[in-house]
Amino acid sequence: MPTSALPKNFGVILFPGFQLLDVCGPLDALNVLSNSHTLNLSIIAATLEPVGTKHLVQVQQGSKFDQRIVPTHTFNDAPKDLEVLIIPGGLGNRNDENMKPVVNYLASLGLTTAPQQHLRGDIKWILTVCTGSEILARTGALDGKKATTNKRAFNQVKEKHPKVNWVAKARWVVDGEFWTSSGISAGIDLIFAWMSEVFGEETAQYVADRSEYERNTDPTNDRYAERWGAV
Repeated sequence: MPTSALPKNFGVILFPGFQLLDVCGPLDALNVLSNSHTLNLSIIAATLEPVGTKHLVQVQQGSKFDQRIVPTHTFNDAPKDLEVLIIPGGLGNRNDENMKPVVNYLASLGLTTAPQQHLRGDIKWILTVCTGSEILARTGALDGKKATTNKRAFNQVKEKHPKVNWVAKARWVVDGEFWTSSGISAGIDLIFAWMSEVFGEETAQYVADRSEYERNTDPTNDRYAERWGAV
């Protein structure tokens, strides 16, 4: 891709109970990339209050173990020039009330399955990590498309969204502008695969080496499908 056409404006969605590595894994790779390419990041949530990782299961356990990230924008004033949008998963997505603003925002982007149409504005890619694909599926955007998700949650997600062509044996799946990955750490392999496609393999491998990260470059290399009964 010509340098002038490379994406610069990235957005990541947060909601209470998001999975930390779903967000920080891809973002840290992009942090390193931003040393050599001009990148801009918007962190988008329902309000500008810090968004934490705490969810109901931790509360029931009695754990007090929470990390928080401060948003830069709300869904109401999110930048219109985003080119790449990252959607994490996390146990917080079981709270439908908390997810309403997220789903409404995604729906406002004009997501469509019509091949002659595209995402609204400048968005060219949507990347989901873990059950972030389940959140995206709530908009209907993945109907008729191939996608994957967290393998421990795979069967429940598949039952909930039967119109999506869920791929069980996949570390990540690409279908047009939608890049979806398996659980949590798979988001790191996803971002490097996407980086290789868009910025070039040499750049992706350089960033991985700078991060001392051993990449999985095979999207079908996914032992967790068997481990968690997805196949």
